This record gives sequence, structure tokens and C-alpha cells, in this order.
Amino acid sequence: MVAPVIILLGPPGAGKGTQARMLEEDFGLVQLSTGDLLRAAVAQGTEAGRQAKAVMEAGQLVSDDIVLAVLKDRMAKPGVQKGIILDGFPRTAGQAAALDKLLAETGQRVTAAISLEVDDEAMVARVSGRFTCAGCGEGYHDQFKQPAKVGTCDKCGGTAFKRRADDNAETVRARLQAYHADTAPLIAFYELQSVLERVPAMGSIDGIRAMLADIVGRVSA
Repeated sequence: MVAPVIILLGPPGAGKGTQARMLEEDFGLVQLSTGDLLRAAVAQGTEAGRQAKAVMEAGQLVSDDIVLAVLKDRMAKPGVQKGIILDGFPRTAGQAAALDKLLAETGQRVTAAISLEVDDEAMVARVSGRFTCAGCGEGYHDQFKQPAKVGTCDKCGGTAFKRRADDNAETVRARLQAYHADTAPLIAFYELQSVLERVPAMGSIDGIRAMLADIVGRVSA
């Protein structure tokens, strides 16, 4: 049986990273983040890593060819036999077509492209309300998860908190608009291939986890 290749689509704050980690736990899949892969390739000094380092040091964007080469290197290594989750790639229909070509070289294909569907204004409230403990990194939210004792971290007892500079309403709205513009062609691309799955992602983490598990279990059978 060919190992599943799962793509998670969704804007910043939709919970892709959280859900990817849960899918790793539930199915033994391996999450492949292109950012992490590029940093690892640079650190390891692979051919693709050396190319990426030169491009990044010049202040330029890493090309699709280099990203695909790094991805190909990682997929050839042990540990991905049960399947992979791609987070952050592809971002365009052109990248999706190139990924299909890469996968075809080893007899694989995209098993499911799962779109985490969100309500934009609710997402603005969700992301712009986030803050963390400066000491241990425990996450909180203005509306959904305040510390039990105001001003004191539940986990470590720290009293200093911080917010990401880009977690403000205006920036979040701009990021959502950019995501929808960039991702619309991807949605159509995978819908034509009959591998697109849509999951309402404004519910509870456990509820979304159950829906994703159902999809992955079904397409991997």
C-alpha cells in the first residue's frame, strides 16, 4: 500500500500545526514543514541546503526547485513509511503541479488536501487575542483562556506575558486576505483531482481532530 500524503490548507491561526501534531500521534504520520526542512538542509550542508543558504544569505526567496529538492531528499530518508503531512507547501497551483510530478516519481500522489475552513472575523478575534507567558510559553487568550489567577501563569507562576507584534486585528485581516487570494487556485486544483476535503475549523480542537482522523482513516484505508 502506498503511504498517504496529506496536505493541510488553512490561514495562520487555523490550527494546522496543532492538528498536524495530533495526526502524527494518531496515525504515525510525519509532519514536513518546508521552513523546518530548509533550515535542517542548510545545517546539514546538503547540496540543496547549500543552494538554499546562498539564496537566503542574498536576501532572496528560495525557489520552488530548491524547496522541491529539499523535500525530495527528506522523503527519501527513513521514518516516512507511514505517510506525511505537508504544512506550508504547496502555496500555489504551480507548486501543486510540481509536487504531483515529484510524488509520481515514487508512485505516490496526494491522498487528501484538507482545507480548514474559517470565519474571517472570528479568526481576527481568535488570533488578535492571543498572548503567552514570557517565562514558559504557555498560551492564553483574552476571551477563551485567561489565567485562573489574573496576571499569573497557571503553569509556572510567572507574572510576565507577551504578545506577537503581528497578532493585531489589522495585520490578521491582511494575512487572511492574502491567504484567500493565494489559496483559491489551490482549492480549485485539488477539487478537480477529487482529493479536496473541507473541514469547519471554528469548533473545538478535539472536534476538529475527530473530523480529520475520520478523513485520514478513510483515505488511507
